[in-house]
Amino acid sequence: MSQKNRRFLSLLLIASALGAVALPAQAQSREVVIGYQDMVLPWRYAQETQAVEKATGYKISYRKLASGAEVTRALASGAIQIGEAGSSPFAAALSQGVPIQIFWVADNIHNAEALVARNGSNARALADLKGKKIGIPYVSTSHFHALVALQAAGVNPKDVKILNLRPPEILAAWERGDIDAAFVWDPVLARIKQSGQVLTTSGEIAAKTGKATFDALAVRTDFAKAHDDFLAKFVKVLAEADHRYTSKPAAWTPESAEVKAVAKWSGAEAASVPDSLKLYAFIPPAEQASSQWLGGGKDSVVAKSLAATAQFLQTQGSVQQLLPDYSVGVNDSWVRRAAQ
Repeated sequence: MSQKNRRFLSLLLIASALGAVALPAQAQSREVVIGYQDMVLPWRYAQETQAVEKATGYKISYRKLASGAEVTRALASGAIQIGEAGSSPFAAALSQGVPIQIFWVADNIHNAEALVARNGSNARALADLKGKKIGIPYVSTSHFHALVALQAAGVNPKDVKILNLRPPEILAAWERGDIDAAFVWDPVLARIKQSGQVLTTSGEIAAKTGKATFDALAVRTDFAKAHDDFLAKFVKVLAEADHRYTSKPAAWTPESAEVKAVAKWSGAEAASVPDSLKLYAFIPPAEQASSQWLGGGKDSVVAKSLAATAQFLQTQGSVQQLLPDYSVGVNDSWVRRAAQ
């Protein structure tokens, strides 16, 4: 073989090697890790049917996390690119400088979170919780509303022993009799209701105080800049999953494929899923794009809610600094495109 041919062959081998290195990097750019919780939501069916993968062509890895605080920590570290959490942990994360943008309201919580007193605790009203032990996931929407409810009832939160427990830990502590009450969501909420009394719900607290809570999905800002088309298609999948439920809720029976998927991914019992779904309000893209939710910049409901939540968390020592404008963490561009 001539020297010229050997050089040509060497260049081919080098190019091939570089290609072998570049291909995985290119493939990796079309991968995303999504952190989710045990919430009972219609889009669990999309997870089960791999609807996001089919719509986007991306490789999706789902990571189940135990609390909103864990989700925001994973977003901060880059361990996940998209995360699902409540308005309270997102308000805390934005206040701490985590580079994220809320792009989809998964639900208006309404009565899907509740404060329940265990039978035998002798707590029949919020005022009776003084001196009691309450299990609540810290920096969650439940934590925020528990403190709001206690103060509205004239109970100093310092006079109540709040234990930082994740939902599975709440259930275990409840069954052992270690706590007197808990503020949590399904599937754990459905379980503790069987041996407890609901004292108030997030819907009732919001109606009395004007401080609403919601669950949402947020994306790391750096990922959003590089994957605009993915997020546009992802939001359409989320919207289609919600519409599948809201258009025919009666079809979501314990025996249906949809409910079985929700039960599988959330850890709920299939028999309880239909009633759990009824507690939430699911918002279509056009409404999400309005100032009622994600649209409107600083005046959007989401931005205002984040600001109010962060201010309250600051009074409790959970947040040290506040942002002048929480709309920096809200992006309505993909819901606007989905609404067209």
